[in-house]
Amino acid sequence: MKAAVEKYLRYLKIERNSSKHTIQSYRNDLEQFLTFSASHFDLDEEKVAIDSIDRLTIRLWLGELSDSGFARNSIARKVASLRSFFKYCFKRGFITKNPAHLLIVPKKEKRLPKTIQPGEIKQMMELADGEKPLDKQNRAILELFYGTGIRLSELIGLNVSDVNFSQKQILVSGKGNKQRIVPLGSHALNACENHLDSRYKLFGKRTDEDAKKALFLAKSGHRMYTSYVQKMVKTYIEKVSEVTQKSPHVLRHSFATHLLDNGADIRMIKELLGHANLSATQVYTHTSVERLKNVYNQAHPRAENQT
Repeated sequence: MKAAVEKYLRYLKIERNSSKHTIQSYRNDLEQFLTFSASHFDLDEEKVAIDSIDRLTIRLWLGELSDSGFARNSIARKVASLRSFFKYCFKRGFITKNPAHLLIVPKKEKRLPKTIQPGEIKQMMELADGEKPLDKQNRAILELFYGTGIRLSELIGLNVSDVNFSQKQILVSGKGNKQRIVPLGSHALNACENHLDSRYKLFGKRTDEDAKKALFLAKSGHRMYTSYVQKMVKTYIEKVSEVTQKSPHVLRHSFATHLLDNGADIRMIKELLGHANLSATQVYTHTSVERLKNVYNQAHPRAENQT
């Protein structure tokens, strides 16, 4: 089974062009299942045969996960990993019967996106205002997250050439290398211009050709990496907000929610976020209660402000 897992992961990388994060998630889930299977059959992991896996083995593993306190969302993702893996193995002829074919995915818990208030966003940007090259870069990163709603992986992949100042837009490469154009507001444009004025000062001995193209650079001089951005964003959010989740994705959620609150069409927001399906965007409608109240108060004959 271990060899089949490695072939599947290469398939995800080469043929499906999946992101590093996605591949790592699948690897973790499948290796965890392999460890369980080895224990279940009392074998070394190297000796677990893929055709020895049946539906009962999978259900016993899922039961163990549930008993261990795993959230439904985590279990649902692991089920999806197994279904995708065994479907691949069946199509490639590694197995004659797919044990995960009729496996039911647990319903995910609905969690509303965490957001930061506009006033807190403004305060955060003011705190990030500085004259050092690293300060200017941090401000540009924060402005881009909130001003465009791009994902962390998308920001890391940005090159200087992706920013079009004359057209006031950026070219973003999203999931599956799907590209989209996102407009840039004046605050994000100004922050990017200020950053580019001193970006060369972030170059170092380890700056390679890829880093020279990158819009954002790590302290080492390499292209920016995720852990630095996550830590930096968390530091600034902690200074202005009590929101429980303090990550770049909170700024993406805030971008979408504030657009919706101010009357933007949800289909336009879908395109800006790079969502494949409208259902992924509709979660933001649940966070726009204030907008609904305003519409109600203005339109309904028996609302509070109606006479």
